[in-house]
Amino acid sequence: MEPALDRIAQPWGDRTPYGRGQPWPVRVDSFLAPGTTADRVERWAQSASLLHSDGDAMDIAVAGGRIVGVRGRAVDRVNRGRLGPKDLFGWQANHAADRLTTPLVRRDGRLEACDWDTAMSRVVTEAKGLLRERGPGSIGFYTSGQLFLEEYYTLAVIARAGIGTSHLDGNTRLCTATAGEALKETFGSDGQPGSYADVDHADVIALFGHNTAETQPVLWMRVLDRLAGSDPPRLVCVDPRPTPVARRATVHLAPRSGTNVALLNALLHEIVRTDRVDRAFVEARTVGFDELAEQVADCTPAWAARICDVPARDIERAAEVLGGAERLLSTVLQGVYQSHQATAAAVQVNNLQLIRGMLGRPGCGVLQMNGQPTAENTRECGADGDLPGFRNWENEQHVADLARVWNVEPARIPHHGPPTPAMQIFRYAEQGSIRMLWISGTNPAVSLPELHRIRDVLGQERLFTVVQDLYPTETAQLADVVLPAATWGEKTGTFTNADRTVHLSEKAVDPPGAARPDLDILLDFARRMDFRDKDGGPLVGWHDADSAFEAWKECSRGRPCDYTGLSHDRLRGRSGIQWPCTGDVPDGTERLYTDGITWAAAEDCESYGKDLVTGAAVSETEYRALNPDGKAVLKAAEYLPPHEDTSAQYPLQLNTGRTLYHFHTRTKTGRVPQLNAAAPEVWVELSVGEAQRHGVAEGDLVEVASPRGSVRGRLRITGIRDGMVFLPFHYGYWDTPGGHRPDGRSGRAANETTITDWDPVSKQPVFKTAAARLTLVERAGGAVSPAPTTTASAPVDPRSAPPTTGGPDAVATQTSGAVPAGEGDGP
Repeated sequence: MEPALDRIAQPWGDRTPYGRGQPWPVRVDSFLAPGTTADRVERWAQSASLLHSDGDAMDIAVAGGRIVGVRGRAVDRVNRGRLGPKDLFGWQANHAADRLTTPLVRRDGRLEACDWDTAMSRVVTEAKGLLRERGPGSIGFYTSGQLFLEEYYTLAVIARAGIGTSHLDGNTRLCTATAGEALKETFGSDGQPGSYADVDHADVIALFGHNTAETQPVLWMRVLDRLAGSDPPRLVCVDPRPTPVARRATVHLAPRSGTNVALLNALLHEIVRTDRVDRAFVEARTVGFDELAEQVADCTPAWAARICDVPARDIERAAEVLGGAERLLSTVLQGVYQSHQATAAAVQVNNLQLIRGMLGRPGCGVLQMNGQPTAENTRECGADGDLPGFRNWENEQHVADLARVWNVEPARIPHHGPPTPAMQIFRYAEQGSIRMLWISGTNPAVSLPELHRIRDVLGQERLFTVVQDLYPTETAQLADVVLPAATWGEKTGTFTNADRTVHLSEKAVDPPGAARPDLDILLDFARRMDFRDKDGGPLVGWHDADSAFEAWKECSRGRPCDYTGLSHDRLRGRSGIQWPCTGDVPDGTERLYTDGITWAAAEDCESYGKDLVTGAAVSETEYRALNPDGKAVLKAAEYLPPHEDTSAQYPLQLNTGRTLYHFHTRTKTGRVPQLNAAAPEVWVELSVGEAQRHGVAEGDLVEVASPRGSVRGRLRITGIRDGMVFLPFHYGYWDTPGGHRPDGRSGRAANETTITDWDPVSKQPVFKTAAARLTLVERAGGAVSPAPTTTASAPVDPRSAPPTTGGPDAVATQTSGAVPAGEGDGP
């Protein structure tokens, strides 16, 4: 037994070193509520994390009908027993005093409690009336990345074949749309080629805009343990902030926002120039190399250095490391996805892997990462703008096959044009064509860009808004009907992480009051709407999570994300399993494309692709001409400058992002004592040079303003690049006086300042490329910045701020070494 650790102050725990090609050692982390001992736990329920995309497997401790703690699952392939801070402490949000426990309806401008029949009757009456008077295009759905697979699939069937609307998307549009689009552009289909296990074998790991230490802390523990072992990998980090990843990198590149394509084109230029190209692999498995080589021919490190404000020699060094790798693993996240030319940049990372021949072997893969725990499920189940099962909405055979699965006529499934992305859904609501918007498990009144506009949209009297959530969020306060939902630990279902690992999460306790699982709410709506298939039977024929999973399996049969070898029973008591999982591969598939590119042929692919500059669709005819043999596509992209650049009035580049201790808009983590204490309030980051130029110091209260709005916070001076100002995006208004933004004053939410702009290909909003200015409001006067000191927001001088600590209630235990007898055998 290792000594107990403060897992706020030491978020990644102790090291268990291992060498290249060796198995990652077990380390079981656990945390029980103060006063609870292991012998008082009555039972353990199997689950996994719902506060990031790692998929960390855990067991939930139950005593007296309440959740009292968690422990890692030692048998699991993803975490081998480890848990991050949000895993260890986040369960306490289930017990928050302000959980929604009864439905609410708006009467005379106020939300009032009612019963389920009253609330659902109002929703159904509104939906039926709109269908009758305005048609299916008057109804839209905006969902989350935190529901379960069974719930997303049910929602997709209801929206597509029940209502018949193309207006279904999720907040995964904000974090993972580019991941899916980049995979479709290169490989013809979504689905991560790589696996977390590639960390065990890689000799070089390149992280592009991916602060793994804070977004996926257990994956970072795996990297740290490799770094502490024999034959450690070299790291290449692309990030403008001094993240923990950057501090451990062999080469750290900190480019200006919006210049990722220029930087990546220069790296590709160097790989081609130095002939580090795997010519046999490129010839056998790709098309488009000549066009790519021509595009990057003039993109020298010196050219990119002028655009990116990164030394040319550093770009050359990074290319040397990438070009010399024996086994290269690349990962990508929000620094690419939420920036200018997002899909174009992400595709260049795919190109880098392909021209080096780094695909389909241990240690050789690309992970276009997710931000949320069930973002992968939204994509594969069709709840984020795609058709279920990675089917192509432009392919009539794919639509007909989906219609067969649902037993409806193909014309009933809207496919006259592309499904509507989130920002367009809100635009239609703003214009008045969408009159009913059902929002489940997300908080757009804080998470979307240019918040004054979003509040105006949601506040319209002509828009009927349904909010299905756990707490009285800023969005729920604007709703016409609020439906109280059950959450993780209070319902059963499955979810799939960023490397295709499917986990089962069992119900451990009952939800509070009258709260219901999201699946039950959707099934109740389908029953009341009386949706029917073409034979007159119920369109939604399942009744619980297990039967919903079985229905989804049939929808996935023969598709890239084939689940037919899985079941709830198969997932109980063991490690998660990666799809595709079939009768032929009953234990799942660790890596895709080990024997060639399998889903890129025109008749199979999920998408024919788009122009990386304009977003214009590529036709089937054009795609067949480009890729007649169904290979991976090396798609070149030219660099274009951002739409909003700095100026004399707004001289700083604005960047927003995460902290290790919070998730999205803090609806859960802000209600957890240890996590909230670690990062209690919004802050502002600036470099030493910019602080001197602006005449500000650590702890000063400053205002960050853009042409759209302003935010105030205490200053933290860090190693961030000059010319940039950073704001964490987690902070809204539910825990401020009045619970809303103060009128006429600077806000707390970073998205008061962000721009309404998006990538033309993935339609993902841009949160990291905007212009801003900073002004002093008041001197510190003894006040300190609330920014954590253990992460990317660490002060330049560690003596200038106290260490982040969670106190005695943040102490968790670790057990290293072999799996104890009985440990990890399931509940």
